[in-house]
Amino acid sequence: MNVNYETRYASSPEAVKKYDTTQLREEFLIENLLEPGKINMTYSHYDRYITGGVVPEAPLALEAIDPLKSDYFLERREIGIINVGASGSVEVDGTTYELDHKDALYIGQGAKKVIFKSNDANAPALFYFNSAPAHRAYPTKKVSRAEANKLELGSLETANHRTVNQMIIGGIVTTCQLQMGMTELKTGSVWNTMPAHVHDRRMEVYFYTDVPEDQSVCHFMGQPQETRHIWMQNHQAVISPPWSIHCGSGTSNYTFIWGMAGENLDYNDMDVAKITELR
Repeated sequence: MNVNYETRYASSPEAVKKYDTTQLREEFLIENLLEPGKINMTYSHYDRYITGGVVPEAPLALEAIDPLKSDYFLERREIGIINVGASGSVEVDGTTYELDHKDALYIGQGAKKVIFKSNDANAPALFYFNSAPAHRAYPTKKVSRAEANKLELGSLETANHRTVNQMIIGGIVTTCQLQMGMTELKTGSVWNTMPAHVHDRRMEVYFYTDVPEDQSVCHFMGQPQETRHIWMQNHQAVISPPWSIHCGSGTSNYTFIWGMAGENLDYNDMDVAKITELR
């Protein structure tokens, strides 16, 4: 079977305080997302969010999984896709959208036939996607890396100089609740999303990419006064509950894709945790 999925249930902050390293990783870390010839997904009970990866050696069709209880994947959902590999395309109900490295595509509710393709099977596209429930249909739209709204944040002095590429977000793409973008750290910077914050109205998933083979990222989560950490490698994702901070520090610079869904679409809706008050 080319489509595989697993389910993750929600965990309370009181329960997570008692998790050891193994359980913490089992509950929140998503490994093995990008496997040749497969579509892999993780269905989270936080906002019914789906995190997935597609590596099409031959064309692969997006199919409904059992938890959706639907005739097709996007019957009651929307999806955002970012290509972190070589050039490829996504066919949506007969219309083809070419996606180069780090281009994004939003597909609204109701699209019945979604097919992922690589332009060269020997250098495949690597499609990373997030999906959330949707209440109405909005138009499919491609957003290239060049078309993203770019924010320059942080500084080299505090090791967090980064460019935030807002891609599937209000003002660029109209969505029901899904938001996605890509943050690229400058050489010499390692900290992301610092100062850390919580947004209790939304959950979030981070996907780390451009991590060198012999390097790692330490992802921080948990309540601001009760933090935990998970060591991560390239092309792995991590689920961030609404009650959790989400930030990280790498042993080199890297890129990460953020995606979120929940109560509102205000990117700046967050409760900042002061750096000196983290525990």
